[in-house]
Amino acid sequence: MNLDDRVPPPGAALVEDLDKRLLVQLRDGRKLIGTLRSFDQFANLVLEGAVERIVVGNLYAEDPLGLYVVRGENVVLLGDIDGADDPPAVLQKVSIQDIRQAQRAEKEQEKIKKSMKARMDFLDFE
Repeated sequence: MNLDDRVPPPGAALVEDLDKRLLVQLRDGRKLIGTLRSFDQFANLVLEGAVERIVVGNLYAEDPLGLYVVRGENVVLLGDIDGADDPPAVLQKVSIQDIRQAQRAEKEQEKIKKSMKARMDFLDFE
């Protein structure tokens, strides 16, 4: 038996996920859900019926993207949703506008926390 016969080519594991609904987490933190239609040796993915699921606190919304191509180097995590792509019951679905507003508020809170921490660090230094 030749060594090449035992080692699957890169990306071969994705063959089993074709035509399945997958959750894809990207390097920038976004989470996409869609049906895997195609891929290549670089793990570039083609997702059909893709949506971006946005979660802020206990709120979530899904932004429809349609047919979506994901560059493989941006994929952090890829997983089967097991047929249950409904989010946990603790999350409440809201509109895209509401979730974007919640995102802005969350970013503003993070900015304030960083500013406060920087001030505290500065005062501790003196």
